[in-house]
Amino acid sequence: MDWDTLFSMQKELDDYIEDKHQLQETDTFEERFLALLVELGELANETRCFKYWSTKEKSGKSTILEEYVDNIHFLLSIGLHKGYKFSQIDFSITYLNETMGFNHVFEKCLDFYKHQTEENYLNMFREYLHLAKLLGFAEKDIMEAYHKKNEVNYERQEKGY
Repeated sequence: MDWDTLFSMQKELDDYIEDKHQLQETDTFEERFLALLVELGELANETRCFKYWSTKEKSGKSTILEEYVDNIHFLLSIGLHKGYKFSQIDFSITYLNETMGFNHVFEKCLDFYKHQTEENYLNMFREYLHLAKLLGFAEKDIMEAYHKKNEVNYERQEKGY
């Protein structure tokens, strides 16, 4: 993954939003973090992996990928806000199923919230990337979807979203 490009694109979007909404002097960490958790829940909801009581099929791959990329935006944004960046991040899949993966991501998010260190940020991001493998997304899928969603985010800002 070209993380340098993604961090750069996210910084431009964050700066644009901060300027547009006059947030330069406002600490928005709490909002960014809650948005991450909400979007993570939305992603889990689209996969339906935890809905043992339901027979309804999960959403289509493109919908799940779009939700997945929403969280990449917030993970990058949180890292930038805290001054944490990386060019490479190593990870390997270790979960038996998607539900376990989501539970581990939530756990790492809470670890980061409690102790906002760079190490915990990387662990949180790493755990999230494990989900990509479980969900069947390749790096190319994520990069393309991020670029598309980035454009949508600018359009939404122009329309007062």
